[in-house]
Amino acid sequence: MSSQKPVISFSDWFQTQLCSNSTKKPVEIYVFIDPLCPECWAMEPYLKKLQVQYGKYFSIKHVLSGKLANLNSKGSKSYEGIAEVWEKTASRTGMSCDGSLWLQNPISTPYNASIAIKAAELQGRRLGIRFLRKLQELLFLEKQNISEMPVLTECARTVGLDVEEFLRDIHSHAAAKAFQCDLKITTEMEVTEIPTVVFFNQNIEDEGIKVTGVYPYEVYVTILEEILSETPTPSPLPPLETFIRYYTLVATKEIAVVYDMKESDVELEMKKLVLRQIVERIPAKYGTFWRYIGEA
Repeated sequence: MSSQKPVISFSDWFQTQLCSNSTKKPVEIYVFIDPLCPECWAMEPYLKKLQVQYGKYFSIKHVLSGKLANLNSKGSKSYEGIAEVWEKTASRTGMSCDGSLWLQNPISTPYNASIAIKAAELQGRRLGIRFLRKLQELLFLEKQNISEMPVLTECARTVGLDVEEFLRDIHSHAAAKAFQCDLKITTEMEVTEIPTVVFFNQNIEDEGIKVTGVYPYEVYVTILEEILSETPTPSPLPPLETFIRYYTLVATKEIAVVYDMKESDVELEMKKLVLRQIVERIPAKYGTFWRYIGEA
């Protein structure tokens, strides 16, 4: 597939599609999530495609709703229920999450993960997004307890945060205040379910357009058109190698959504990249993930 298209260098694509922050973008998208929410994880393919195709038109702000942060109803029955939801969501969406985590190593203090995300964001929105994604990978794929400090610290190191600064910030008033600000925004915007996505334009007098739940990709594009009052021009999709290199670890489902491919065709394309030692296959409980490992 990608060999039939002109080659776009990684640096050129990164700069033109994802780093155009020098001028204010006309739309801001608030994404209300909780790092422990499997439905939020299931929305990742659609957010990726929107970012790749229309990222020059909008910036994303993740708002932590805190819906799962007060997980006080401990006990085997409660955890069994959460595990069942995870399994059903993974089976239905193709974004793997292993519910056995809640039976083997349940998250005791989800609040820690939310504060850690806000601490990461203090080093920049882009690093905050990378930290959030890595936390989700550790939680849903590797069944790690993302409320534990060693896990959070290693996650910070992996995504390139200043670890010492991160460890200071995670206990700071600034991170706690940032999380409280997110909770306030959640209340003010009357967000009662997650995930919820709200689109805003530059006119502060205009109301945002709120979408609750996960919808087909075309719904988000239609809303973007409405909020822009014009038909945005999609950017060309990058070669598959470039996409994998930027995002580092992606699901077959994510590639299928972004490139409008059947999952079986994605598997064939990715096997070629495996043979070229560009990616490695990461089996998951549901579906497959692919990790970038080197140059072609």
